[in-house]
Amino acid sequence: MLLISPKFSKSQTTHQLACIFSTNNTECGRLLEEIKCAHCSPNAQVLFHSLDMDKMPHREPDLPRLCQDFCREFYYTCRGHIPELFQADVDEFCQYYGRRDSSLCFPDFQRKQPHGQDSNYLGDEKIEDISRKHKHNCYCAQEVLSGLRQPVAVMHCGDGSQRLFVLEREGIVRILNHDLELIKEPFLDIHKLVQSGLKGGDERGLLSLAFHPNYKKNGKLYVSYTTNQERWAIGPHDHILRVVEYTISRKNPNQVDTRTVRVLMEVAELHRKHLGGQLLFSPDGLLHIILGDGMITLDDMEEMDGLSDFTGSVLRVDVDTDCCTSAYSIPRNNPYFNSTNQPPEIFAHGLHDPGRCAVDRLQTDNGTLLILCTDASGKNTSAGRILEITKGKDYENEPSVYDLQSSGGAPPVGGFIYRGCQSRRLYGSYVFGDKNGDEQWQEKSLCLGSAGSCGSALVGHILGFGEDELGEVYMLASSKSMAQSHSGKLYKLVDPKRPHAPKECQRQVEPPELLMTACSRHCKNGHCTPTGKCCCSLGWEGPFCRVAKCEPACRNGGVCMEPNKCLCKSGYSGDQCEKSERGMPNDQEKDGILDHIIDMTSYLLDLTSYIV
Repeated sequence: MLLISPKFSKSQTTHQLACIFSTNNTECGRLLEEIKCAHCSPNAQVLFHSLDMDKMPHREPDLPRLCQDFCREFYYTCRGHIPELFQADVDEFCQYYGRRDSSLCFPDFQRKQPHGQDSNYLGDEKIEDISRKHKHNCYCAQEVLSGLRQPVAVMHCGDGSQRLFVLEREGIVRILNHDLELIKEPFLDIHKLVQSGLKGGDERGLLSLAFHPNYKKNGKLYVSYTTNQERWAIGPHDHILRVVEYTISRKNPNQVDTRTVRVLMEVAELHRKHLGGQLLFSPDGLLHIILGDGMITLDDMEEMDGLSDFTGSVLRVDVDTDCCTSAYSIPRNNPYFNSTNQPPEIFAHGLHDPGRCAVDRLQTDNGTLLILCTDASGKNTSAGRILEITKGKDYENEPSVYDLQSSGGAPPVGGFIYRGCQSRRLYGSYVFGDKNGDEQWQEKSLCLGSAGSCGSALVGHILGFGEDELGEVYMLASSKSMAQSHSGKLYKLVDPKRPHAPKECQRQVEPPELLMTACSRHCKNGHCTPTGKCCCSLGWEGPFCRVAKCEPACRNGGVCMEPNKCLCKSGYSGDQCEKSERGMPNDQEKDGILDHIIDMTSYLLDLTSYIV
């Protein structure tokens, strides 16, 4: 059963308006307070996003589209009290901020609609006809894609392309373009690295994908999955949970270059349940890694010393640290945890079996994050809970936002706070689900229409939720067991009273672009950091990692051609050309030619590194 929680009462608004709310003018302050409250409106996405934003990139995002008559009133009332906001005359100001079409504007969006008609619905829809087909507060699950193999998550990359990325547990990520058409070639295929399970309750496999907030420019993405490679084969653990960084291909924006892999973290785990492994970025650019308790017992903790330090935790990592260091081991005397980046911060702990977390698209009024997670209430309980994750909290003891009754042995499936434009009725509500689909919770049930009224209907177990760039919510479900292939489906949650998004809910599609930074073009033997620095792999050096490094250095005029591999002049040999092997006098002429070639090679290598 798909469920929806009561709407959150917290004021959801950006903190950026705070600087212009310091006026002492009562009338101006009243107008600004009205604008601030508009951020909480279901129409906020329309009011605070203009279709002309691409043409006017410097437009102040904290002011909504202003109705023409109100625009002049606002200008003359506030210009003397917050002059930094008014750098033009009234005509220029209203041409810049005023509404220039028939779409919604402030403050008429909450005044102009006739009584009983929802301003967020299409005007030409006959509500009476729709009501006969659908029960009150019913929605439709519109089937988008079928034939998926064990889908676990769906998300967007935030680059304006409006693509959707679907994760399949066996280690494959697929792309749907902005028209929701499946692209044949996979975006990422690491099934040979991923260790996945098919039995019920086995959570191993490809776990999560997160795109860097600056993905459009740096092409960075982060993946978590379970594996078991040889160097970890000895020990009591069952598998490794690994977090890695990849970079998009320079030749194809719809494919990942798997050669750019950089391992950020590895955790050895004993059991195949309560893994967690979700990745998500906060608006401050920090990567959050959410780990379950792994069903760890006290005996396990004694056997794997230090493991309890990070199980059941939300770890926070700064992936933008501009360092080019080798692997870093956390100084916990713990062979079961490695990090190749800076040591992660334990942001929160006390989680058991987190069933997906999400960051609200809107920040709270003081600028802090709102991260919501579904979780099991304990290690050996079937009850669920909804948590608001806050820094430094221990959720073994902290109260939850909402407690749920038994969920049939599985935790609830976390979703999203709806911030889309298509449905006003859903706006500000947390949409989540029950994996088993057979339990009546004491929550406001979200009614889903039948196939006869909606054209398609949600069938089977809910596996996960997703969100597109416009804030619309998607659902993943499977009508059969996970072991049976290609039974997964992707659905879009649609309000039947507004089946097609009107113009004000649409945004211009930006085709995905190739990476064109100097670092991405020239960094051949390393990886680019988000700041554009080429961090060299072991054995390479130079501005773009083009110069091989030999340690110790080549001797007797030898040239380092590959890491720790010297090209020696005739008459010398050894790893560093340290051995003299002078030949017969007849060989001197040959030696002279070869020496000249090696000298020229050395000169060209140096010249290439400077030109690049």
